[in-house]
Amino acid sequence: MRNGDTLFIDGKWCAADDGRTFRVTDPATGAVIATAADGGTAETDRAIAAAHEAFDTWSAENAYRRAEVLWRTHALMTERAEDLAALMTQEQGKPLKAALNEVRYAADFLAWFAEEAKRVYGSSIPSSRGGQRFSVLRQPVGVVAGITPWNYPVSMITRKVAPAVAAGCSIVLKPAEQTPLCAVAVFELLAEAGLPPGVANLVTTSRPAEVGARLLDSPLVRKLTFTGSTEVGKDLTARAAATMKRVSMELGGHAPMIVFDDADPVHAAKGAALVKFLNTGQACISPNRIFVQRSVLPAFTDALLDRVGKLVPGPGHRPGVTIGPLVDEAALRKVTRQVEDAVEKGARLLAGGDRLTDDGLDAGRFFAPTVLADVDESMRIYREETFGPVAAIVPFDDESEVVRRANDTEYGLASYLYTRDLGRSVRVSEALRFGIVGVNDINPTAAAAPFGGVGMSGLGREGGAHGIDEYLDVKLVGVCLP
Repeated sequence: MRNGDTLFIDGKWCAADDGRTFRVTDPATGAVIATAADGGTAETDRAIAAAHEAFDTWSAENAYRRAEVLWRTHALMTERAEDLAALMTQEQGKPLKAALNEVRYAADFLAWFAEEAKRVYGSSIPSSRGGQRFSVLRQPVGVVAGITPWNYPVSMITRKVAPAVAAGCSIVLKPAEQTPLCAVAVFELLAEAGLPPGVANLVTTSRPAEVGARLLDSPLVRKLTFTGSTEVGKDLTARAAATMKRVSMELGGHAPMIVFDDADPVHAAKGAALVKFLNTGQACISPNRIFVQRSVLPAFTDALLDRVGKLVPGPGHRPGVTIGPLVDEAALRKVTRQVEDAVEKGARLLAGGDRLTDDGLDAGRFFAPTVLADVDESMRIYREETFGPVAAIVPFDDESEVVRRANDTEYGLASYLYTRDLGRSVRVSEALRFGIVGVNDINPTAAAAPFGGVGMSGLGREGGAHGIDEYLDVKLVGVCLP
């Protein structure tokens, strides 16, 4: 594990110019596990310059050569998956099994975009003039700035770096200050796989606003790709407009899950528990509002409580643990406020509801897996993204009502429904105003599928055939024949 020299600029690992560092802690124990270089303006400028210098050569590189580098990185990540997962568990807190699943998911993006590099096709367009020919080229946009979150600290990096590299772009990445070590581990693999100096650069920092401002204000950076909160994403988008950067935004979510009375309530409750408490609820696709039709409400609630009662909180490396800590004290305060507000306004607390401090958990940021019943529109949890382990159950009566209520949000990322009625599945899927709909499916995501939202949940798509388009400009070439 690197300690202090965590900046990767122009193919070299280095410390901050002024020697500044910041501490990286384990959210399960509060213990300091390493120090990271605290990059700032000067280091960011050097990273941008290195990426700009490398772009001309890399963008002209054969697509098969770019694919080879990504395939080698995929092989290395797959080979060292367990080590990467152990690091993620220590730095981010998720249980080891979940961390290993994320590493495999991250590797999928390397493999997918290795192949997409070879499929950046152009086209020809018929002209009305006999001596004229039109052709359309798709070319890399240039230097990319990538900003990634802490909740999926490896897969969110490969989901941005892989398509950028595949398209022929160069990139400067700023990872979340909570999880710089996972980013370092990914960039070590890229370097070992033979990615040329300057093509991918890493700036670790505890000063995200300072580094982000430099990336946004530089005219050399032609694209910004960001995963994080809607509030920050809106600010970044506005600032990027000053230099007319291409922008991709994967922002917050407020996913509804709808359980109709023709569904198996026990099966639906199993799915709800799996996706609601995934990553301790710290996932943008996590369902915040679980709408359950009244006739199956008792059976669903009993089954969900049974599943929740079997969750085992604790440090992710401990055998048998199935749910880890929240990322920081601010996250704990937010979840606590939402639960207290809901109970004050009439929600019934069926499980959990408070911070966990027994069995050695007092040093970490653990919140009990929580179930609230009778949640309604007056409560903060009904309107705000939770990002924590709280399942909020909302009763409903009919299809048209629940579709209206599900769509009553500014967010539009993921949504879910459980039904055995084919007509209803089509009707409701088409009516839900979300970028992703899972029908009897809690995991409608894959490297081969486009991921993204509408409304305040973002712009653009990551993954799938659409994912590489975000890193390509369209050029028209018109030729008049002599």
